[in-house]
Amino acid sequence: MWRSRFLWQLYLGFVGLILATTVAVGVLLVGQVEKDTLNDARGTLRRTALLLREVALPRLKGPVEGAVERVEKAGEELGVRWTVIDVDGVVLVDSRETASEMDNHGRRPEVLRAKRLGTGQSSRHSATLGVDMMYYAIAVRGNDDQLLGYVRSALALVILEERLARLRFQLIVGAMIAAGLALAVSFFFSQRITKRLTTLTSAANSIAQGNYNDRVQASSRDEIGELGRSFNSMAQQLSERIEATSRDENKVVTILSGMIEGVVAVDRVGRVLHMNDAAADILNVSQKSSEGLHLYEVTRVRDVSELLRDTLRDGRERREEFTVEGVGASRSIEAYASPLRDGSGGLAGGVIILHDVTDVRRLEAVRRDFVANVSHELKTPVTAIRGLVETLLETDDMDEGTQDRFLGRVKNQSIRLAELVSDLLTLSRVESRRGGHLERECFDLRERVLDSERRALGVAEEKGVLLESTITREPTPVLGDQEGMQKIVDNLLDNAIKYTPTGGAVKLRVFTEKGQAVLEVDDTGLGIETEHLERIFERFYRVDKARSRELGGTGLGLSIVKHFVGALNGGITVDSEPGRGSIFRVELPIHEEDSADS
Repeated sequence: MWRSRFLWQLYLGFVGLILATTVAVGVLLVGQVEKDTLNDARGTLRRTALLLREVALPRLKGPVEGAVERVEKAGEELGVRWTVIDVDGVVLVDSRETASEMDNHGRRPEVLRAKRLGTGQSSRHSATLGVDMMYYAIAVRGNDDQLLGYVRSALALVILEERLARLRFQLIVGAMIAAGLALAVSFFFSQRITKRLTTLTSAANSIAQGNYNDRVQASSRDEIGELGRSFNSMAQQLSERIEATSRDENKVVTILSGMIEGVVAVDRVGRVLHMNDAAADILNVSQKSSEGLHLYEVTRVRDVSELLRDTLRDGRERREEFTVEGVGASRSIEAYASPLRDGSGGLAGGVIILHDVTDVRRLEAVRRDFVANVSHELKTPVTAIRGLVETLLETDDMDEGTQDRFLGRVKNQSIRLAELVSDLLTLSRVESRRGGHLERECFDLRERVLDSERRALGVAEEKGVLLESTITREPTPVLGDQEGMQKIVDNLLDNAIKYTPTGGAVKLRVFTEKGQAVLEVDDTGLGIETEHLERIFERFYRVDKARSRELGGTGLGLSIVKHFVGALNGGITVDSEPGRGSIFRVELPIHEEDSADS
């Protein structure tokens, strides 16, 4: 019993209530007493000031024999300090101090208020007496309403404090006695109530452990006895329903936890009954804070709310696909809404299944674009070759020069076709199994860069573009596919030279930085607009399609570069400004021989 938490909680509740009540009543009484005391003091000062005004009026009109003595004597008899002040603030008479030695009182707060309002009151520290004082001043006027001066009464606040201290002590003693009696009575009743509830607690713990046949004695007719009888009835019903409920709940939990689709269940008015983690992630909401709220209050995705609302209205299943705006990107969601029925077949609510099909739709779009682009790119050279060959076959008297020109065009188109097929095969190779077919060996990046530079020198000289290189003397070992690395450098150099006008320059740099091998290709070419920078690594994407085809590009070079860089566990960035050129930067992790061997 003495270890019962409820006993001490109940008793401490009584203690807190009693103490809080005692403190509250005490504070209110003390506050009221203080207020009444201060009001009495103000009233006393006012009355004495009015009395002083009658005594001091002759003195303010002119010197009167015995006026000073009468003021001082009246102040001593009433226990207050009296001061008579002329209209200029000069102290004429004071019941405690020599008037001639006192400062000018014209700027005292109570005097200023009396001058403005007729009366003035303030409390402050008196520099003359060295104690806190309460002052009350009244303006004295003659029969013609002319201001003659002021009278002021003052009372030391220490007197009030002593009186209040005595009252506080008496209140505290009385409150402690009352609180002690109340605490003793409350402990008796707390112990009595706790003893009866402990019996119920023991029975409840027994049922929690599986003893559903345990019962309590409930002979009393009060509320606790009624609670005991209700407890026995509950135990009987609980024993019958707990097993069926557990089976159903386990089935639902198992099914929902194994689903990757989002599931939201609502009642017939649209309040959320359940939301799994997948649904909370798709709708970008909190799972715990969603239950009990209307669905339209939980999510900003109107399509979900409207889909369930329509299903709840007519009880029909629905299917819809919509877009959910998320952080950084939107998501395509396929939703299925169905009604929930109760045991009698009535509409009890609804459930919506959310399936994220973003990746599926993206892959479908990529596939469609890729097929369309490949078809277009292959069709162009094939159609050209076919037309040229048909012209050669159908024209019997074509001169040799024209034949050579046509055959040259056929050759160029066949080369373009071969390059396109080669790039497609390369791209397919690097994409398969995320580069799993690529050979991985350690090689020096500088060697691959020098090989590409030697091959590009002739093309650069022929176009009139200056090709310069700055290559570190330190070895730059990287782990990956040498052919892939060669493709990266060749494509970047080819693009830089191709899109740099005659007289321009291309700079090739290789260096190490923060544990990375860095390759930079810097050109003074046309540059790339900002809106194109995010898409230049897509397949067949061209900033200027007409110019790209004129220069012989397939539109796959940078896509190949990106995939090979990814296969080498590196990264690529581009910094470009129209009219000033572009800088492509490739960063690859430096291969540490010691760590690899260990």
